[in-house]
Amino acid sequence: MTDVKQIIGAAQEKMQLSVEFLDEALSHIRAGKANVKILDGIKVEYYGSNVPLSNVATVSTPDAKTIAIQPWEKPMMKEIERAIINSDLGITPENNGEVIRINIPPLTEERRKALVKQSKQEAENAKIGVRNARRDAIEALKKSVKEGVSEDIAKDAEGEAQKIHDKFIKKIDDLFAEKEKEIMTV
Repeated sequence: MTDVKQIIGAAQEKMQLSVEFLDEALSHIRAGKANVKILDGIKVEYYGSNVPLSNVATVSTPDAKTIAIQPWEKPMMKEIERAIINSDLGITPENNGEVIRINIPPLTEERRKALVKQSKQEAENAKIGVRNARRDAIEALKKSVKEGVSEDIAKDAEGEAQKIHDKFIKKIDDLFAEKEKEIMTV
C-alpha cells in the first residue's frame, strides 16, 4: 500500500513543481507595470565573472512605471547599463550618475497580445508537465499490479492521480487567467 502512496506522492510533487515553474516563468513576463523580476535573468560582469544584477546593486520600483537600480560600486554603472542594453528587454536605461532608471513604456495592443500568447505557451508547457506526471504515475501503478498490488487498489490510485491532475490543471488555468487579466489591463 505504501508503494501506491509513494507513486501518488511523487506524481503530486512533480505536478507541484510544474505549477511553481509556471508561476516563476509568468513573473518574468512584463505586464505593463514595473516589476523587478524582469531583471532576474540579467547577468553583469563583476571582477571577471558573470553575476546576477541583484548581486551588485539594489533594485527597486519607486513607482508603477519605473525601476531604479542603485549600484553598490560606482564603476559598476557602465557594466550594469551595458548588460541591460544587451539583454532582450528592449528597454534603454537612463543613467544620471547616481541611479540607473528604467522607464517601463505602456504596452501596445499588439505587444499585449504577444505577451498573452507567450503566457499561454508557458501555461501549456506546465500542463504537459502535469500530464506527464499523471501518465508516469499510471504506468507505475500498472507495473505495481504485475508485482502483486490488487487491481482495485491500483484503480482507486489511478482515480486519485486523476483528481490530483485535475486540481493542478485548474491551478494552471487560474494562474494563466490572472496573468492574462494583468497583461490586458491598460
